[in-house]
Amino acid sequence: MTTSILDTTIHHHLDTQGLICPEPVMMLHKTIRKADGGDVIEILATDPATTRDIPNFCRHLGHTLVHQETLNDAPTYRYLVKKKSA
Repeated sequence: MTTSILDTTIHHHLDTQGLICPEPVMMLHKTIRKADGGDVIEILATDPATTRDIPNFCRHLGHTLVHQETLNDAPTYRYLVKKKSA
């Protein structure tokens, strides 16, 4: 059985476009603290450093990087992060 990202409910939207390191990850950290376990956060970013920083953030803190893609405009990077359950 496969699950599409189209089936993923997004609970929080975080637009960090135009911000540079470390601001996108700092904003994600703040949003994660407010989110409930299992919530999914969508992050939009334009800083190429997020392609390294957000996966590392998830790996080190135990959250799940559900999806990562590069959109063609600017480019913009899109991530879906699922907060670990308590």
